[in-house]
Amino acid sequence: MTGEQTDFEHLMQQLEALVTQMESGDLSLEASLQAYEEGVRLTRLCQQHLASAEQRVLHLQEQQGQVGFEPLNLSDPGVS
Repeated sequence: MTGEQTDFEHLMQQLEALVTQMESGDLSLEASLQAYEEGVRLTRLCQQHLASAEQRVLHLQEQQGQVGFEPLNLSDPGVS
């Protein structure tokens, strides 16, 4: 497992733990706001890791002469 994978998985674990904590309803308003801000930060970091992975895949496809990469349209009803 590479460091980037470990970092992404660690970030996701942190985010999941934060969501669980927030869903418990035991946080004060201030603690909830801080948790929300931390969740936004973790989400952005996860998105950066995913974007980096996508770029690596595109680069590998280009090296192998494969043409075309079309991201999934998650709003398409045919995509589950």
